[in-house]
Amino acid sequence: MTTHEISDQDLEAYLDEALPPEQMVAIENALRHSRDLMLRLQEVLSRRDHGGHSVAQIWRRNRLSCPPREVLGAYLLEALSESEAKYVKIHLETVGCTFCLANLQDLRSHATPSEMGHEDVQRRRTRYFQSSIGHLPRQR
Repeated sequence: MTTHEISDQDLEAYLDEALPPEQMVAIENALRHSRDLMLRLQEVLSRRDHGGHSVAQIWRRNRLSCPPREVLGAYLLEALSESEAKYVKIHLETVGCTFCLANLQDLRSHATPSEMGHEDVQRRRTRYFQSSIGHLPRQR
């Protein structure tokens, strides 16, 4: 990605951490090697600090297109209607919303034992046991 390919909207999304990881890395690398791009980023920040708000900026910053956590949970359980599931899938896989992907990963990590594989349950039990050693009273 060259500095000319990076738009101000890309820089806004970079600041909001709303880009796919590959694009975040590409912009960060470009910023390290381009003084001009760094100056553009400072201009974007300055506009932001002085109240320059577009509909797109407000939309991204407030994550208005992000499904609520409950909807992401229902998506994991395959309990959404076809159209809702399609929207969430596009939001996660096509848009690549890092916020929602992290939320989804967190929900997966808190899944109940019936929703997890046997190995996951065993690994979690072992981890809990190891973290409680020394905190439990000794049996006599």
